[in-house]
Amino acid sequence: MNSLRVRVGVIGFALMAGLAIPQAAEAAPPATVEEQRLDKAVPQEILRRSGFDSVAPEFARELGSARNYAQARRIVVREGSALWKRAVDRAQGRGPAGGDLSRDDDRPLYWARLGMTREVRTWEPGFGLGDGQRAALLDELERTSRGQTAIRYPSAKGVKRILVTGFDPFTLDRDIRISNPSGATALALDGTVIETAQGPARVETAVFPVRWRDFAEGTVERTLRPYLRKADLFTTVSQGRVGRFDVERTNGAWRGGFPDNENVSRTETVPVTDPASQPQWTTTTLPYKDIVAASTGRFPVYDNTSVTEIPAGGTEPVVRADGPTAGSTARAGGGGDYLSNEIAYRATLLRDRLGLHDKLPGGHVHTPVLQFATGNTTEVTDPEFVRNRLDIIAQVRSIVTVAVNETGRTRD
Repeated sequence: MNSLRVRVGVIGFALMAGLAIPQAAEAAPPATVEEQRLDKAVPQEILRRSGFDSVAPEFARELGSARNYAQARRIVVREGSALWKRAVDRAQGRGPAGGDLSRDDDRPLYWARLGMTREVRTWEPGFGLGDGQRAALLDELERTSRGQTAIRYPSAKGVKRILVTGFDPFTLDRDIRISNPSGATALALDGTVIETAQGPARVETAVFPVRWRDFAEGTVERTLRPYLRKADLFTTVSQGRVGRFDVERTNGAWRGGFPDNENVSRTETVPVTDPASQPQWTTTTLPYKDIVAASTGRFPVYDNTSVTEIPAGGTEPVVRADGPTAGSTARAGGGGDYLSNEIAYRATLLRDRLGLHDKLPGGHVHTPVLQFATGNTTEVTDPEFVRNRLDIIAQVRSIVTVAVNETGRTRD
């Protein structure tokens, strides 16, 4: 009995001290498809030429100093948050560039994060680390290093609150050099203030993975839900077509199956909570007419109204240039049937389920494809590539400014 009391007392003390009860050690899982690309020459060059090649090794040393799960979690949160801040600071000209890669580049953040997640995924500490604990550490690392936990708006009245999201690079097996201008835009705009006709507007941003499973697990809703009621405007942003911006009028509840960054395909209705009340379509509440009419940059901007649907009573998909018809089933929104359409669908569905459809301007903007200079098939960067990315970032900022000016709504 005395022995039992001692054991119970030790466990109670450990819980009060915030220490995890040791678990049986479980074998570390292998690196993911995304993480395995890290060892290729291009990612290593990008990391080296930005100074981010030290991120994963330094993180591994910190992680190796953890003596229990609680310490490991604190390290992961601290270092994940530091990576996001470092990437934002670099993009906005603060601190050393770390190399000759242009500051506007989003790729160092992407590849450095994968280096960190691989360290967590393959880590085998001396104390027991269960599968659930490892998954929790990876979740913390993903969220903190994507800016999803760093969204902060000022409490001052008269300052508008803008939320912008971007994406990781994708189609990396086609060209591993790829950068995503939406992710670069998120880094460039995070925490900045835009002066509008309605007064100052504070922009906060976050970046999302190009993985079906994360979206099915609710990463979009978990990130955006705490802020939509406070926001004056939001836009999700992704890379779209060559040479043009599109303001997507309609988003569809369908996944078309294109492989994600883990080379996984999903062809199904977009999985959401309460599917019984799930609409086939959601719509933008951004001031698309004003955005299209404004002079925002060198790329043309279109009000994209096209969708693909199965008409009510039909069996085959039909392209509709002017939006969906009554009772139809979605097969592609204006932004297609990939994760850019899905983030637009999820964000606007969340807006509507929060009762904000008529109160909160929000929707999706597709940027032009970020292109290298003609003839560049091997170099990780070139002057035209940098110019294109900078012009896209500047034009997204202009589009957001127009949208804020035209909505003209102040929220305290």
